[in-house]
Amino acid sequence: MKNRKIIFFLLAILSHFISYSQESKPDTVKVGVYVTSIHDIDFKQKEYAVQLWLWLKYKNRDFDFAKNLEIPMAKSVDKSFTTIDSSGDQVYMQMKLLCVMKDSWRIENFPFDRQTLRFSIENSQFDSKSLVYVADTVGKHFDPRFTLRGWTIDSCILLTGTRTYETGFGDESLAKPRTEYGVFRLRLSIIRDAGGLFWKMFLGMYIAFLIAYVCFYIHSDGIDSRFGLSVGALFAAIGNKYIIDSALPESTSFTLVDTLHGLTLFFIFCVVACTAYSLRLVKKNKQPQAAKFDMIAAQVLLALYIGLNIWFITQAAGK
Repeated sequence: MKNRKIIFFLLAILSHFISYSQESKPDTVKVGVYVTSIHDIDFKQKEYAVQLWLWLKYKNRDFDFAKNLEIPMAKSVDKSFTTIDSSGDQVYMQMKLLCVMKDSWRIENFPFDRQTLRFSIENSQFDSKSLVYVADTVGKHFDPRFTLRGWTIDSCILLTGTRTYETGFGDESLAKPRTEYGVFRLRLSIIRDAGGLFWKMFLGMYIAFLIAYVCFYIHSDGIDSRFGLSVGALFAAIGNKYIIDSALPESTSFTLVDTLHGLTLFFIFCVVACTAYSLRLVKKNKQPQAAKFDMIAAQVLLALYIGLNIWFITQAAGK
């Protein structure tokens, strides 16, 4: 009799835990997305616009994504179309969104850069204990016909998981100020078509170097002209850098733009230094030695400048 009571007691505890686990199991929301357009990519303001179709399938009608949909990192959200079908045992919601997204850009290798555009959704009223997402992976997730001018789409990945907030949002019943919400993520990787843009942005810098380089072929009698051209080329390279920097977001790291302009400024300074040394030889009536020095310095500086440019550009394009 005593053994039976123990068995019944254990069975009651087991059934309690089973029922509790069933009750606490979060509901599943199946999410799909189809990107129709990405435009207005603004590097300076760190934002872009994305237009897409979003659909959700779920059974718990309290989720009400028409009111509770939250899109983190969105500057603005415009719902141009929404349809809801709740005739069956689950809710099917479809909406068309136009979102202006804020994001961070990696400009270390600009203009040979690769960027990741991120889009995610959450439910503002239900945390991960009540709601989890499952991605609808059937079919494509972006329209291959839409053109992202100047960019190539490399990959499109759908992810689900949880996002942790180190706050209880005012809920004093929590032991720790920590809340987790289910999240659905879209990551679109794009690569810039840098060929034409590179020459458009750096042509002025290279012309400035060539202007300084021509000084080696001016006779030593025109030493004032050599100094004048070199100094003018120096300011032209600095101006070109400021023009490029005005189109890019601020960055604390040393970028390819900084590297190439710094390299150009250094070599223009080398031209000025070589001109000063050549002038010194002329003052000592060593004009043949000055002419010979100019020719050697011209070939060495040009070879080093071209070689270092190729190396830095190749490193950036390969990453």
